[in-house]
Amino acid sequence: MFDVIVFAGGGNRCYWQGGFFEAVAERTGLKPKLVVGASAGAFAATYSLLQLGPATRARVIAACNPELKNFDFGAWRAGKPLCPVGPMYAELLAHTVDDAALARINTATDLQIAVSRLPKWLRSPIAGAVIGIGAYQIEKQIFHPVHPKFGRALGFRPEFISSRAVSDAAQFRDALLASSGVPPFMPVTLVDDVPAFDGGLVDNVPIEPAEAIERAGGRTLVLLTRVYDGTPSVKCRTYVQPSQKISVSQFDITNPGGIQAAFELGLRDGQAFAASGFL
Repeated sequence: MFDVIVFAGGGNRCYWQGGFFEAVAERTGLKPKLVVGASAGAFAATYSLLQLGPATRARVIAACNPELKNFDFGAWRAGKPLCPVGPMYAELLAHTVDDAALARINTATDLQIAVSRLPKWLRSPIAGAVIGIGAYQIEKQIFHPVHPKFGRALGFRPEFISSRAVSDAAQFRDALLASSGVPPFMPVTLVDDVPAFDGGLVDNVPIEPAEAIERAGGRTLVLLTRVYDGTPSVKCRTYVQPSQKISVSQFDITNPGGIQAAFELGLRDGQAFAASGFL
């Protein structure tokens, strides 16, 4: 059994993680003592721990529509957000996590949410986000690493917010929103009165909190959302990835079928994993 589960980021691709977790938990009763998530992976971890996967997907799929616009310039000129996905995500978080739900999570495990802090030499939050996202995309496109390094080299710093350290569900939701903080898709969110950004700007696969448990012999399961040619070989750590590329885009609100397909692929992959003997 696994002591730690790590949910990588990936926007809509993270619905694969929801399907995978449901399939494996149903067959094995996963009870990790630590869960770590970045970006949308942190939300996937949240609704998975709460056993709200079906209700969450139903809400998301009902809200998405091919007639919507990922970039709504008319709304933007009227003073509203350019990308509707941000307000939609905030509303989804409000429907999913209240104080009772947070208490249930904390009873089950310690859920740590990865956010990124700007380098000290960067004063502008928007400029920092642009530089961080650009570095991340360049490194992913050219080198395809599981654990990127460019963001840390530029001075972006990781921070992990424990569900057991926040005072209420509102703070927890802010941490989730910040962990997906990629302007203009998501708003800039303050955590402890300081702007915090997508955890993926440092490492989209946030393994750092698991390392102490691994050194003590604990086992980690890492749920990726991309297909890699190879994954690191680390003692006590198992990486799993989709069996095929997930086609839905990260912040796309026009493709409900792609979200459903990502979940169904995760369900099949999780069933195969549970039957493989890796557990």
